[in-house]
Amino acid sequence: MKQKIVIQVTMSCEKSRSKAMALVAKADGVSSMGVTSDGKDRLEVVGDGVDTICLVRCLRKKLGHADIVLVEEVKEKKPEEKKPEEPKVMPPPSYCYPGYYYYHHHNLSQPWW
Repeated sequence: MKQKIVIQVTMSCEKSRSKAMALVAKADGVSSMGVTSDGKDRLEVVGDGVDTICLVRCLRKKLGHADIVLVEEVKEKKPEEKKPEEPKVMPPPSYCYPGYYYYHHHNLSQPWW
């Protein structure tokens, strides 16, 4: 089960951010991570089977302060199934009356001219 974890960490400088990212990268099951929010004080971790408590404990040991903000399941987006198009209904052909033909029967015993 893939999950998304948001952890608020005190990261005052770039060095502490890189240290936090290195700790998260070493954790088992992490597939992606990033620094979020305007203050750049939150780590967003996405992974499968990540031990959240162990991760927060490691961050607290190295950086001092870390709190879990959010843990939620990441649902995979399924591609929308396309419904087969319904066949287009064609209007019936317009009806036209058959042309009339004049048949002239010739009497073969008499010439036609």
